[in-house]
Amino acid sequence: DWLAARLELLEREKQLTRVRDEVAAERRRLPWVPVETEYLFDTLDGPRTLAELFDGRSQLVVYHFMMGPDWEEGCPSCSFWSDTYNGLDVHLAARDVTFLCASRAPLERIEAYRRRMGWTFQWVSSEPSSFNFDYGVSFEPGQESAEYNFVEIADPGEENPGISVFAIHDGMPHHTYSSYARGLDALNGAYQILDLVPKGRDEDGLPWSMAWLRRHDQYESA
Repeated sequence: DWLAARLELLEREKQLTRVRDEVAAERRRLPWVPVETEYLFDTLDGPRTLAELFDGRSQLVVYHFMMGPDWEEGCPSCSFWSDTYNGLDVHLAARDVTFLCASRAPLERIEAYRRRMGWTFQWVSSEPSSFNFDYGVSFEPGQESAEYNFVEIADPGEENPGISVFAIHDGMPHHTYSSYARGLDALNGAYQILDLVPKGRDEDGLPWSMAWLRRHDQYESA
């Protein structure tokens, strides 16, 4: 009985894989939009433009990490996602991709939190420019509505998560893709594993879906 059910599910999983490949191909065919604004970022190597963040590679992936200018800690949810990113950058670099996180917090606060979490990936401050606002993840305090995830929402808050992809051509960065909200699920390795187990994410009945979540150094020891 289990084998019959598993084979039936396997066919649906294969269908999902094929659809995922088709969607990925469509994503790669999106038009490229030239980035004409010269955004500036604070990095451990000093001020850098968006073009300089590519670090000699032709593709750049920026995870918009929620950490506002006056925050002492990063967002717990973004921290959950970022635990997946540790160690990825060297593999992505081998495929001509630079990966980093960007937040509006000052670099010294970012660095303190990054060290606390034990992360090794690059994390820059976008505080010197309008980068976060222009790519739809940061909003003014008290803003009643804004466009987030390509739709108008009420009470967007000051910081929201997202990921943006860029390519460089003839020295000019181009925006190729951005995703937000549930579009980020595939980037979370822990959720992908939880989706395999009998209880799944086990978030039904919680005050909100991620009410169980803590930063990885804040769980009570078993």
